[in-house]
Amino acid sequence: MLIDFHTHCFPDKIAPKALEKLAYSSGGIEYYTDGTIGGLKKSMGEEGVDAAVILNIATNEHQMESVNNFAASVNNNSDIFAFGSVYPDAKNALDELERIKSLGLKGVKLHPEYQKFYVDDEKMKPIYKKISQLGLILVFHAGYDYGAELPFHGLPTNFKNALKWIDTPTVAAHWGGIDCGIEVLEMLCGTDLYFDTSFGYCQMPREIAMKIIEKHGADKMLFATDSPWRTRAMEKRFLNTLELSDSELDAIYNGNAKRLLGINQ
Repeated sequence: MLIDFHTHCFPDKIAPKALEKLAYSSGGIEYYTDGTIGGLKKSMGEEGVDAAVILNIATNEHQMESVNNFAASVNNNSDIFAFGSVYPDAKNALDELERIKSLGLKGVKLHPEYQKFYVDDEKMKPIYKKISQLGLILVFHAGYDYGAELPFHGLPTNFKNALKWIDTPTVAAHWGGIDCGIEVLEMLCGTDLYFDTSFGYCQMPREIAMKIIEKHGADKMLFATDSPWRTRAMEKRFLNTLELSDSELDAIYNGNAKRLLGINQ
């Protein structure tokens, strides 16, 4: 079984413009689906993916309701697990978290760069507390972002400081932080964070990836691609160079995600 814990798609009407805008701001990054739910499902079928987590992001206060309604419209908690999002500075962010839970969504995505907050800013404590109380999975973009402006807001030191406020399964995407491998090894390995494996292919030095898994443990790693920006074949090709055992690969490809998502098969 293969579970992709980090994918993106958009409502059909806005998908083409959303992809072009994100690709342009990230320096011309290539994309491999059309950005729609149909495109995601097509790629899942072609690449042997049994289930995918769709990570939605509310980039302003006014988007929250529509973003979460879209998540609910594509979510089935079977082969598609769509997560919601809140804009941290929104006055009704805590109420929207309650609504996310009521919609049957299993998690929340926060993006420190697109939403302009430091992960360890004290203003985030009520958000983290509410997410923890609701038992939602919390996923962060972590590390650098090629489409964002400096300074970056979700670096390993920020996560290390914020962990004391979080009491729910939490994922730092991109191996704990894009372009932050050494700092992840020094600060985050051995913590309660999960890391996803997106942007490992041609991005994460192989030696550092091997050390991260050795120090952090395969039981805290989640297979992920950041589709449409990477494919499963790319990320599997990278993982298959890391000299992992069959049991370690099984945990990364599906076991850990099944445990977090409550998949019983």
